[in-house]
Amino acid sequence: MKRSKAYRNAAERVDATRVYAPLEAVRLAKATSTTKYDATVEVALRLGVDPRKADQMVRGTVNLPHGTGKTARVLVFAIGDRAAQAEAAGAEYVGSDDLIERIQKGWLDFDAVVATPDLMGKVGRLGKILGPRGLMPNPKTGTVTMDVAKAVEEIKGGKIEFRVDKHANLHFIIGKSSFSDTALVQNYAAALDEVLRLKPSAAKGRYLKKGTITTTMGPGVPVDVNKTRSLDVEETAEA
Repeated sequence: MKRSKAYRNAAERVDATRVYAPLEAVRLAKATSTTKYDATVEVALRLGVDPRKADQMVRGTVNLPHGTGKTARVLVFAIGDRAAQAEAAGAEYVGSDDLIERIQKGWLDFDAVVATPDLMGKVGRLGKILGPRGLMPNPKTGTVTMDVAKAVEEIKGGKIEFRVDKHANLHFIIGKSSFSDTALVQNYAAALDEVLRLKPSAAKGRYLKKGTITTTMGPGVPVDVNKTRSLDVEETAEA
């Protein structure tokens, strides 16, 4: 794929032969952002797991201490009192059959989905649409629950969900380029702690293989995934 001149110039500032300490990686990712808008800062990790095996699936959620920098648009499948609670908590879309029909027709103008357990029989019909996009409600991530108000508040407060893909890669956002370096590193640390906590017992060998921090349309900055403590300390990782 042909890259823009701005991207090529930015990429030249990244030494691909070494890894950077998290604080340095964040700074370099921000400095090499090629967009004029407030770019999203993302992390990609390669894990030492076999996602084809159910006992090596890595999936979870984490509340980022400084939020994501954007307010997620939340859709809630609920009726009655639960629907009223979801609306009061700030959900943008609340309903049941009407929303299912809209989604089946191709509407996907939302960022997260929550459902009460009693409606999952109907919501299950959307599996082929929501599943590949990481939007399918799941009890393990707290998005299938009777406490819809809490779920909505957590998502809007900076809760993110992550799931390893079939290539053993895991992606999540840690904020915006306008965030301070410290805020981004602390968000990264919180997510990394949760990924480590979820290490499958069946996974053998090195769990965290490599990682990259990047901004939207910016070059990837290799980050030292072996550094998991005191991430905001001023130091440079060894090559």
